[in-house]
Amino acid sequence: MPHDHHLKDPHTEQRLFRNRMLVAIVGVIALLGVLIARFYNLQVVDYDDYRTQSDDNRIQVRPVAPTRGLIYDRNGILLADNRASYNLSIVRERVKDLDATLELVGHLVRLGDGDVAKFRKRLRRRRPFEPVPLRFRLSEEEIARISVNQFRMPGVSVEAELVRYYALGDLFAHSVGYVGRISDRDLSNFTKEDVRLYRGTRSIGKVGLERSYEKTLLGEVGYENVEINARGRVLRVLERQDPKPGADLTLHLDAHLQQVASDALGDRRGAVVAIDVNTGGVLAFVSKPSFDPNLFVTGISFADYRALSDSLDVPLFNRAVQGQYPPGSTLKPLMGLGGLEAGLITRETKIKDPGFYKLPNDPRLYRDHVRWGHGEKVDLIQAMAQSCDVYFWDMAHRWDIDGMHDMAAHFGLGSKTGIDLPMERSGLFPSRDWKRGARGMPWFPGDSLNAVLGQGFVLATPLQLAVMTATIANRGTHYRPQMVKTINGVEQPAEILHNLEAHPDNWDLVFEGMEAVVNRSYGTGKRAGKDLNFRVAGKSGTAQVVGIAQGARYDSEALQERHRDHALFVAFAPVDKPRIAVAVLVENGEAGGGVAAPVARELFAEWVPRPDTQENTAQKTRLSKGVDNG
Repeated sequence: MPHDHHLKDPHTEQRLFRNRMLVAIVGVIALLGVLIARFYNLQVVDYDDYRTQSDDNRIQVRPVAPTRGLIYDRNGILLADNRASYNLSIVRERVKDLDATLELVGHLVRLGDGDVAKFRKRLRRRRPFEPVPLRFRLSEEEIARISVNQFRMPGVSVEAELVRYYALGDLFAHSVGYVGRISDRDLSNFTKEDVRLYRGTRSIGKVGLERSYEKTLLGEVGYENVEINARGRVLRVLERQDPKPGADLTLHLDAHLQQVASDALGDRRGAVVAIDVNTGGVLAFVSKPSFDPNLFVTGISFADYRALSDSLDVPLFNRAVQGQYPPGSTLKPLMGLGGLEAGLITRETKIKDPGFYKLPNDPRLYRDHVRWGHGEKVDLIQAMAQSCDVYFWDMAHRWDIDGMHDMAAHFGLGSKTGIDLPMERSGLFPSRDWKRGARGMPWFPGDSLNAVLGQGFVLATPLQLAVMTATIANRGTHYRPQMVKTINGVEQPAEILHNLEAHPDNWDLVFEGMEAVVNRSYGTGKRAGKDLNFRVAGKSGTAQVVGIAQGARYDSEALQERHRDHALFVAFAPVDKPRIAVAVLVENGEAGGGVAAPVARELFAEWVPRPDTQENTAQKTRLSKGVDNG
């Protein structure tokens, strides 16, 4: 049976091939046209745009943090330093699995309870490709472990930075203060200029001089353009604008005198402030108990902060400028001067003191601390030396409270001193208008009796009492207290707030009375001048913490320790040419002359024998060695 065979048609095949080839060639030409058009668009039309984007990926502008200014005491002892610290940081954009990376890091270095939580919080406010710190202050062993395992953790690096270090620790915590990490609260208060200034900086002054001189210490941020590779490693620096370091501060504070004051106060709660009578410079500034400011620099742990904040002794509380206490009888020299100036008393004025005072038409008996009284003829000198309340009650009854208030204001009571420290409180010295406005009540005669003894509504900070004493010592020249002596070597001038004009004889009488407190056999402050070869003038004070019922006696044993009276002492020395004024407060110390006066005595023994230049090379060297060993 014959089969059908399809015969080949060469012409048809050739035609089909040509058509297909033509379609292929047209397609290739079209695709080449599209590719050439795209190349043209990239290389010509959008060249500048893509070049800029390319440079942005290759070149980064990085802030360069300035070096924070140093803080020295008056003799050049370094109080606040900058030391190298190595931190573990992570660049989020270079980490594929953050949780896995954090887990791996946790096996290599110790991470505290709050480290990871704080790290995640910092991530939310970072800039792109910015290293975010996870752990601060790595040890050499931890750095080695991270380096060995670096290949397993892309995006993880060890970075060096300068961090604050306080060589004398708790000795200057309440004066120098400390820096801490910039918080969300800090950021919320930043202006646009602040955001610029703090680029590259992680710390800010939190308390003390670190806070009040923040802008001075901070410096000016610098910048650098760097070329980086695909892994983010810096290949070279293309351009750099150096940062401007912060200014250095030299303080009036004397580190050795500060140590003497701290040692004299011991483990008791309280404050000591010493002031240069002739400049207002603060020579010693102690608040106890204190704390280690280094704990706060890179972020305090929850456990450490809880221990400080929950303590009944409130070590974070700056008693010297924030503690407001009844000043008690330390006001008697001031009140005595006011009475002399107002013509209410004279050198010859004498009163009978049976141990109590009674206002006309008032059955209440105001009892002196000496229940049998101080004698038949008590004058101002004896009233100050023995702290006779009846003498001052008799004067206060004849003195208008507004006149008393005005006299107190001349010495800085009832308002902030203006010291260059933050968070100062103003204390209180009442007036007729104040009571009407604050309490909605008129002024009563009994209120004046309380006020003249520094009780009732009257409150003062230890710093205010030191300023008051310095103003008495230089006979009415009221200086603003200052912590900073020089900024980058430029002297900060003393500032006189005002001068009180008083009769020279009245000043002489007040000096004589304060000197009798320390130097007469019956004076309440004899321990302030013990074994000193120069004369000291002072006044003791005891301030009630809880009220005592009418007719009842103060019984120390029946009271809880924290309910016992505060002990106070104010003094200056030497009497003939005053150089230093001191105020001492010992919480619940009870006896101003017995507990607070010996503290003041130690400061006088240390400071007054020094030459007027206040240079003491041996002491400076000794303390500097102690700092180096520490």
